[in-house]
Amino acid sequence: MNIIVIGAGAMGGSYGGRLSLCNRVTLVDTNASLVDRINASGLVLEEGGRETVFHPSAATGVCGHVKADLVVLFTKALYSRSALENVKGAIGDDTVLMSLQNGAGHERVLCEYVPRERVVIGTTEDNGYVISEGRIHHGGEGVTNIGVLDGVDGSFLEDIRQAFEPCGFTVRIHADIRRLVWDKLMTNVSLSALTAVLQCDMGYIYNDRYARDLCTQLVKEAVAVANAQGLGFDEEAVLAKVVSVSRANPGAYTSIMKDIAAGRRTEVDTISGEVVSAAHSLGLSVPHHEMIVSLIHAMEGRGCQGNSR
Repeated sequence: MNIIVIGAGAMGGSYGGRLSLCNRVTLVDTNASLVDRINASGLVLEEGGRETVFHPSAATGVCGHVKADLVVLFTKALYSRSALENVKGAIGDDTVLMSLQNGAGHERVLCEYVPRERVVIGTTEDNGYVISEGRIHHGGEGVTNIGVLDGVDGSFLEDIRQAFEPCGFTVRIHADIRRLVWDKLMTNVSLSALTAVLQCDMGYIYNDRYARDLCTQLVKEAVAVANAQGLGFDEEAVLAKVVSVSRANPGAYTSIMKDIAAGRRTEVDTISGEVVSAAHSLGLSVPHHEMIVSLIHAMEGRGCQGNSR
């Protein structure tokens, strides 16, 4: 399969490298130095005390006449549109676009480039981090969960599974992928969002009663919105899961917390903002999530003082 992976960070690099074992892969990243390094000496994946060097092609953009069978997005959601514009020349009549990004609602951007029948959304349970340019630590294998939008024939998902699994991935195809996406979203819109605002580690949310109470209110609002869409979450079970994650991760910092600390823009609009958007469409009130979105955007603004946004 001819695959383009957009974003050569921890997850994009891990997927792009491993997929290159059995597929023609091009990693696309705007970091020209990283692209040059991958093309010159490969992409190093550290895993279980071993190093493996993969040799996907790398580029800062894709134009030309060879169309991709599959384009996988691992960029931050706020860069999705510009990332797809950067590979637009490789998107053909049969190209499938797949988002394995954090958050929800990515299909709206993907559907600007291909019909909804060729959009795949999903989640990944893999994890890792960038050690240095072109070198990634892969912390553990998880399941890649994928599905199609409501009412779409997803028979082509089996082709994706067959392209991924010989490269060491476990792929599960879901009839209702939206519930799985929202299940992952629950922790991000409560625990992760609060760590950004409070600039704290995950364990702090469990240990501080005020933070824990705020987290609870965020979970309750998110569950109400999800269930109004027919997704069938149990509020107490979601709360228990979020609390468990917080208690089990003292000293661990979320990516959105680090983005705020570094003065970077965040993905809040496809995380907490997705709860707000869905709530408004359903006529529901989510004041805690609205405040979180406003606070995070205000905190982003500190990194670009003097600039209008």
